[in-house]
Amino acid sequence: MAANTNPHTPKLTTHLSIPYTGFLRLKQLVGNPDASPPIPPLVPIGRTSLWRKVKNGTFPKPVKLGPMTTAWRAEDIRTWIEQQSNNENQGSACND
Repeated sequence: MAANTNPHTPKLTTHLSIPYTGFLRLKQLVGNPDASPPIPPLVPIGRTSLWRKVKNGTFPKPVKLGPMTTAWRAEDIRTWIEQQSNNENQGSACND
């Protein structure tokens, strides 16, 4: 089978399958084990904790794509995950 060489096909990162650009919905972030197939979470927090973090400014703000459609920019989520990893690494370096 030939590889897909279409330049318009979205590319995925190897890190958590977050697209380089685009949007992620809430169920993609926190997961949905009842979906078929189940959706694994990208972030290890629940729905309520995620909204609490948005409110207090420690998680990226979503964008409204329509009256009943809210999503997060993939770039913002990837940056947030990298910052969490960097914060964790800095904390462990201080404890050495």
